[in-house]
Amino acid sequence: MKAACVKDYQLIAKKKLPKFLFEYLDGGSYSEVTKHQNLKDLEALSLRQRVLRGSSNIDTKINLFGSTYNLPVALGPVGLAGMYARRGECQALRAAEKCGVPFSLSTVGVCSLDEVAKTSNKPFWFQLYMIKDRSFMVDLLTQAREAKCSALIFTVDMPVPGSRYRDYHSGLAGESWLSGNIKRFSQAMMKPSWALDVGLLGMPHKLGNVTPLLKKNSGLEDFMAWMGNNFDPTVTWKDIEFVRDNWDGPIILKGILDPEDARQAATMQVDGLIVSNHGGRQLDGVLSSVKCLPRIADVVGDQLDIMVDGGITSGLDVVRMLALGAKSVLLGRAWVYALAAKGQIGVEHVIDLIHKEMIVAMTLTGCHTLSDINEGVIDNLSNNP
Repeated sequence: MKAACVKDYQLIAKKKLPKFLFEYLDGGSYSEVTKHQNLKDLEALSLRQRVLRGSSNIDTKINLFGSTYNLPVALGPVGLAGMYARRGECQALRAAEKCGVPFSLSTVGVCSLDEVAKTSNKPFWFQLYMIKDRSFMVDLLTQAREAKCSALIFTVDMPVPGSRYRDYHSGLAGESWLSGNIKRFSQAMMKPSWALDVGLLGMPHKLGNVTPLLKKNSGLEDFMAWMGNNFDPTVTWKDIEFVRDNWDGPIILKGILDPEDARQAATMQVDGLIVSNHGGRQLDGVLSSVKCLPRIADVVGDQLDIMVDGGITSGLDVVRMLALGAKSVLLGRAWVYALAAKGQIGVEHVIDLIHKEMIVAMTLTGCHTLSDINEGVIDNLSNNP
């Protein structure tokens, strides 16, 4: 099957991956209401077509946190990405570098900061959770500095992990060590191309950044238990000061949905925020990211660089998000579907598709540059989400 869009890559990934990996990537929390609403609310936004506007030279370049990129699009942090293709985080970084967009490495990536840093001479972003062991957090931040990471994404919406029913059904969570391994192994054997390329040749299957903390218990079977036991539910705004004291580069808070939280963020020493409901993977039933974005942009858009994720599958979606106040967007599932399907080439293709779709959308809405994209690009804004 030749992929023409993110949906196609999703279907290819489903056919290629063991069930437990596809379900972990594709699923949301509880009944997945918010996950589906992210998509529906974006699709419901109608673009206002304008013609004869002379938009032949479209400029999609953007400056973010001191660096210039070709698109207002970043590859967001996704845990276990290295299980979707051989050393997947390294492949994704190479794709991002080739396409001129930022790449974000997750705390719970398979490839470590050091391994990813050796993939490229250019800086990348690092994503961090609040971990109970603060000394280990300091060690991670030190490693990120040594890896020349240019920005830190600090995720604030995961003091405890949400319950994801699909992971229980697939064998990734809620199983004994033995039964879980048997179930995952049998699923892997049904996908021989993945079993050879990733299962065998893509070893070691460890959480590269947290291996020192877990020691011997750093394999995939320990992933879900580690999240529940090591994320810190006591985290408060005061802890942002701890992060700032140990990181002198840009800090971007990820997981802001409420205007009051956005106002509080603007009083802290941070540089940006990401409007995000964790792809519908945390508190199910909260509003979609696109519904939260305008009200947050209204209160802090002139103080912080605002990014957004959640349901973005096309260049049209990027334009929609920019029209509602985002400076840039993050892709999550979209780039990992492509990684699972075709590796680095697939990720490059998805970024290129989004770029081309943005060109079409900007041309037919009369926008020459990103600064031309505003709420006037949305038709009947008051009637949209």
